[in-house]
Amino acid sequence: MDKTKLFLKEVKKYSKDKETPFLVLNLDLIKRNYESLQKQMPFAQIYYAVKANPHKEVLSLLNKKGSNFDVATIYELQKLLQLGVTADKISFGNTIKKHQDIAYFYKKGVRLFVTDSHSDLKKIAHYAPKSNVFFRLSVDGAGADWELSKKFGAHHDLIIELAQEAKKVGLKPYGLSFHVGSQQRDVEQWDNALSQCKSIFKNLEHKGINLKMINLGGGLPSQYLIPTPSLTHYTKKIAGYLKKYFGKDLPKILIEPGRYMVGNSGIIVTETILIAKKSESLPHKWLYVDAGIYQGLDECIAESLEYPIKTEKNSLHKTEYIIAGPTCDSHDILYERRKYKLSSSIKEGSRVYFLSTGAYSYQVSSIEFNGFPPLKVYILEDLKRSKDKIKDKKIKIKNKK
Repeated sequence: MDKTKLFLKEVKKYSKDKETPFLVLNLDLIKRNYESLQKQMPFAQIYYAVKANPHKEVLSLLNKKGSNFDVATIYELQKLLQLGVTADKISFGNTIKKHQDIAYFYKKGVRLFVTDSHSDLKKIAHYAPKSNVFFRLSVDGAGADWELSKKFGAHHDLIIELAQEAKKVGLKPYGLSFHVGSQQRDVEQWDNALSQCKSIFKNLEHKGINLKMINLGGGLPSQYLIPTPSLTHYTKKIAGYLKKYFGKDLPKILIEPGRYMVGNSGIIVTETILIAKKSESLPHKWLYVDAGIYQGLDECIAESLEYPIKTEKNSLHKTEYIIAGPTCDSHDILYERRKYKLSSSIKEGSRVYFLSTGAYSYQVSSIEFNGFPPLKVYILEDLKRSKDKIKDKKIKIKNKK
C-alpha cells in the first residue's frame, strides 16, 4: 500500500476517540525523508530548518539521526539545547537578530552566523567575536510557491563588501548561502544561484579571501495536490550544477530542508460543522470545518497551497465545495477560487482530513482567537501504542474470566 494511503488509514483507525481538530505526525516518514536525502546527497551536511516543525519529538528524532539545525531565534535554540543538541550542530540562520540574541547564541557556544547587512555584521563582530560568518545572497525565486528574496539576502556587490569588512573586524568569512524559494518547482534556480556563488568565490579569492562553504538553503518540495518532480530529480541536477562550477574541489556543502523533511508527515483531522448554500441559484455548497487559517491551515491564506483533502468514505458521486474555517473572521476561507470535489455523502459531523500538513501548521495556529485553543498534536506511534495497550488489557481481562 502507498505510504500516504497507509498513513491516512492508520490515522482513521487510531484517532477515532480524539476530539477534533488535531494534527497527527508520523515520525517514520520523517525518518525516511532524512535517510533518503542523506543517501542522495552524501556530500552535504543537513541542517534541518527548525521553523518548519519544532515539535520536540521531531527534533529528538533528527538529532538521533545526526542532523544539524538551522535556528532562527533564541527560543528554538533553547528547545534544542534542552533536548541535548550541542552548539556545534547549530547555525544561527536568521539575518534579522537583536544584539542580545547574538550574545546569547555565542555564550551557548554557537560559532556559525549568517548575515546580509553591514549593521548586522557589526553586531556579530562585537557580540560573537572570531565567529564564522556566511553571507546570504539574494536570488530569483521564480518557480517557487513562495518567493523569499525580498526580505532576505544581499546582492553580489554588497556581499563582496561584507566579506572584506568581516575580515577587517576579526570575523572569519566562511561562505555563502541562498534560498531559491519555498516549494521550488524549477530545479534550474539552483543552477542560477550556484553560478553567482562561483563568481563571488572567484572575486573574493582575488582579494585574498578564500570562502570554504556553500549553504544550498531550503526549497526542496514536499508533495501536495500539484505534483512536483521526485527528490532524485532535484539531487542529481544539483550535484551536476556543483560539479559544473566547482569540479572536484567542492567547498563544504550545507543544505537546510524544512518543508521537504516534514511536509508529508502530518494529517490535520477536522470535523464538518455545517454544510450550506448561499443561494438556490448558486451551484456550490459551503463546507465549514472546525479548523481554519487560525488552527493550523495558515498556508491556505490566498489559497497559496493546495492540500490533498480526503473524507471518511470515497464516493463516485462528488460535489464541489467551497471550504471555510470556524471563526468569525470573514477571511477564514480556505478554498473558494479552487472548488474541491469531495464525496457528496459528507454530513455534519463527518471527518475531513487535510494531508501533507506536517510543515508550518500547528506552530502557527493562534493562541486564543475566538477563544479557540492552539491545534493539538499527536504522534502516530503513541496513538498506536496506546491502542495496543488497551487491546492487551482487554484480552487479559477476558482470559481471567
